[in-house]
Amino acid sequence: MIGGARRVAYSPGHPPASTITDTVGPPGGRRVGTIAVPFPQPLEVAVAETTSESLGSGGRPLPADVPPSARIDPTVPHAARRYDYWLGGKDNFAADRESGDAVAAAYPAIRTTVIENRRFMQRATRHLAEQAGIRQFLDIGTGIPTSPNMHEVAQLVAPESRVVYVDNDPIVLAHARALLTSAPDGATAYVDADLRDPERILGHPDLRATLDLTSPVALMLVAILHFLPDGDDPYGVTRRLVEALPSGSYLVISHATTDLVPRHIAATAAPSAATSMIDMAFRARDEFASFFDGLDLIPPGISPVTEWRPDDPPEQRTPAAQASMYAAVARKP
Repeated sequence: MIGGARRVAYSPGHPPASTITDTVGPPGGRRVGTIAVPFPQPLEVAVAETTSESLGSGGRPLPADVPPSARIDPTVPHAARRYDYWLGGKDNFAADRESGDAVAAAYPAIRTTVIENRRFMQRATRHLAEQAGIRQFLDIGTGIPTSPNMHEVAQLVAPESRVVYVDNDPIVLAHARALLTSAPDGATAYVDADLRDPERILGHPDLRATLDLTSPVALMLVAILHFLPDGDDPYGVTRRLVEALPSGSYLVISHATTDLVPRHIAATAAPSAATSMIDMAFRARDEFASFFDGLDLIPPGISPVTEWRPDDPPEQRTPAAQASMYAAVARKP
């Protein structure tokens, strides 16, 4: 059953100088205010108490046609729960931790990578809200909430911002419904869907009730497309989602790559991914660039995730090899 929210501190081992906002609240996860927290303090993972047996209770049931046992298998690792483990969270199973450790054995900087990816999401969201006037965000592959979340960043700039979170893990959705509470002037919604089914996402009544698809939307595909092999047509999926959005919308992507790490580490990437039981497609720069065909990249264009409009000075910045992901933001003309 979903009970009180707890916070788990995780120190990234890197002291960037930027400031983030954190949100505090009473048990149950209801938000009551925001405070400024310097990033050198531990990142906090805000999660609700959950068990696989009780998901679906507490007024937040799983879809009626899908029994919980078919959706949550603690013996099979899931990307969102593994990400939670790397961030220092506790809402993961032994299989997720074993998978995470297999990746970390080959690439010890993985925890730094996920921290830097999270920071990129926050910077991109803030930039689009502040500089581009975006007030609508569609975040696919949400993951277990880690404050500051996307709607918190956007609504700090513009309280009327509206965010739809999409994920296919019922644990993620349970946490989202418990913890991702909108500011009064804005809105958040949570859609149970898979990135590989863009029609379900775009046609979902909760999305349609929250976002106006005739006005610009930021499509956020942050650290998700590398879980789609070429056989799942990641380029076609992305294109279909972008096609549904009007001119002036933005596409935000971060993606794992082996381009930025030493050769001996790159050589172990695919085998370690196979050992981890979660397939990953590491794409080169030109492959990453293809996701933005027909769109206008905004400065700095395609860059390592740590170099996309960084807040911290160069001497305090994580080297690209310790956060081997590409990042970019592009506008739909």
